Amino acid sequence: MKIMDILATDAVILNLGAREKRDVLADMSQALAKVEPQIEAERLLEVLLEREALQSTGIGEGVAIPHGKMVGLDRLVASFARNPDGVDFDAIDGQPTHHFFLLVVPEHSGGQYLKALARISRFFRDAAFRQKLVEADSVDDVIRAIEQEDAKL
Repeated sequence: MKIMDILATDAVILNLGAREKRDVLADMSQALAKVEPQIEAERLLEVLLEREALQSTGIGEGVAIPHGKMVGLDRLVASFARNPDGVDFDAIDGQPTHHFFLLVVPEHSGGQYLKALARISRFFRDAAFRQKLVEADSVDDVIRAIEQEDAKL
């Protein structure tokens, strides 16, 4: 599975202005709902907040991978956002989170879901990849970085 196959490039946010976890999730939900007709922003936000209540998806190193399952969705969908200032996302390392990779999957998508999460987390373990995202001046730069990483694995 390639991340570019599931990334909604029109929902990528380079300069996310949100300062709180809930606002990050709300802004990303709205951006994704604008380009994916199967997704209703408020419902997606509820799903993400329910997941965050279980345990933060802030995996450390400035990265969070908020995710959830939605009824009525027929395929995996992802988006990316970057907040240069960082947000307190309750990350496991206690550091601010700058990169957010949102993954939304159909309710019954066990294997695909886990493979996508594993692949995304593998991308972000690479410090060079994270640095490319920091240095990206445009959405095209972000997409190019993801395409390059997709080609490696």
